[in-house]
Amino acid sequence: MRTVLVVDDEKNIRETLKDVLEDEGYGVLLAEDGKQAIDTLKTSRVDVMLLDLWLPKIGGMEVLDRVKRRYGEVEIIIVSGHGTIDTAVKATKIGAFDFIEKPLSLDRVLSVVDHAVKMSRLRRENVILREDTNKKYYMVEGTSEAHREVEDLISSCADSNSRVLITGENGTGKEVVARRIHDMSIRKDAPFIAVNCAAIPDTLIESELFGYQKGAFTGALEDKKGRFELADTGTIFLDEIADMSLEAQSKVLRVLEDMQFERVGGVEQIKVDVRVIAATNKDVAEEIKGNRFREDLYYRLNVVPVHIKSLKERREDIPLLIDYYLEFFAIENNKKKKGIDEDAMRFLSQEYVWPGNIRELKNLMERLSILARGESIGLEDVRNNIPSVRDTMVFGGEIGLSEAGLREARENFEREFIETTLRENDFNISKAAKALKIERTNLYKLVKKLDIEIKR
Repeated sequence: MRTVLVVDDEKNIRETLKDVLEDEGYGVLLAEDGKQAIDTLKTSRVDVMLLDLWLPKIGGMEVLDRVKRRYGEVEIIIVSGHGTIDTAVKATKIGAFDFIEKPLSLDRVLSVVDHAVKMSRLRRENVILREDTNKKYYMVEGTSEAHREVEDLISSCADSNSRVLITGENGTGKEVVARRIHDMSIRKDAPFIAVNCAAIPDTLIESELFGYQKGAFTGALEDKKGRFELADTGTIFLDEIADMSLEAQSKVLRVLEDMQFERVGGVEQIKVDVRVIAATNKDVAEEIKGNRFREDLYYRLNVVPVHIKSLKERREDIPLLIDYYLEFFAIENNKKKKGIDEDAMRFLSQEYVWPGNIRELKNLMERLSILARGESIGLEDVRNNIPSVRDTMVFGGEIGLSEAGLREARENFEREFIETTLRENDFNISKAAKALKIERTNLYKLVKKLDIEIKR
C-alpha cells in the first residue's frame, strides 16, 4: 500500500489530511511532532511525508535533513503557513520534493502526493536494483598476494578521476573490479554504464556510444542518447576495448581528448563529465605490435594499469570463493547451504585448472548447490558436473582442442584423471580400479599405455 506520514502539530489538519488521503486509497500515519515523525520511520515503511516546518521537540528543517540523510527514498513535501522564498529554496536544497503553502488546496495536495509517491517508488526500485547488482558483482575477499595487490590499486585510484585499464583472462572479474572502483569513488551515486565493445558491430559503434538525432538514418525515429551521455557525472566501462576496429578506436580517442562529441546526424557539441575504465583480455603490447590497437589510445587509457591474475595463479583464494558462492546460491534458491568435503575442496583448489576462472567457478557452485544430492559436495559430485575436455580444458592441464588432436586430448585427459584417482587411493590399483569402475587388468593396461608412474 502507498503510505503517507502526515506530520503537523495541529490536530484538525492531521485529521483532515488523513480523511482525504484515505479516501484516495492511501495508508496514512500521523505524527504531532518531529520526534514522533522520526520514531515512526524506524518502524514503518513510508513513501511520502507531509511535513509542517513549525513543530515542537524537533523542528521541521531538522526533520527534513535527518530523514533525507537516513531514508533517502522517502519524498518529503513541506507544508507551512509561515514559509518564505528563502525557506522554500533552503528546503529544496536539502531534498524536499515540493513546498505547499497553507491554507491548503486539497486538490494540489493530492496532485503533489501522487507525483511524490511515484518518485519514491522509483527510488526504492533503484535501490533494490543496485543491491541486486552489488550482489551479482560483489568482489569476494581474498588472501593471496595477487588479490591484495589489486585491492591496494583500487584503494589508491578510486577517489581520483584517473583512467584505468584492467587486463586479465576471461572470467577473472574485470567488470567486478571496475564496479568496485566506481562504488568507492565520489561518483558512486551517479550511473555506471557498461559497454561490451566486442558485441557492437562497427557500423553501430558510433551511434551506440554517442547517440543520434531523429532522422539521422533510416529507423532513427527519435533522438537517442549514447552511452557516454548516459554515463554523465558517472563512469563508463569499455569492456573488451581491444576488440574494437581501428576506426572505432579513433572515434573513442577523439572523445577522450576533450570529453565532447556530436550525436550522429547532429551538429551540437555535447560535453560530458565521465570517468573512463577500460578492460581487455588481450595482450595489448602484441595488439599494438600487430597494428590492431592504437598506441595513442593505449596511453590515454593506461593511466592506472590493473592486472588480474588467473584463478590458477592465486589458488589461495579458491576456498573463500567456493564458500561465498555456496552461501550465495543457498540464499538465492532458498535452500540450506551445502558443505564440501576435503577431497573435493583439495581437487578444486589445488589441481583443477579453471579455464573459465571465477565465472566458471561461480557457475559450477550454482550447479552443485542445486544438483548435489547430499548435504556435502563430494569429489564425485564435482566430476559429474565439471565441464568435460570438449570445453577445451582438462583436469590438471590445459589442452586446447584447436592445438591438439582429439586423440592427444583424450589421452591427456585419461592420464590426468587416472593419476588423480590413483593418488586419492594411495596408488592402490584395486581401489583405484573400483573407483574408476573398470577391471583391474584394464587399469594396468592404461597405466602402461599412458606411461603413468605408480608410486609405492
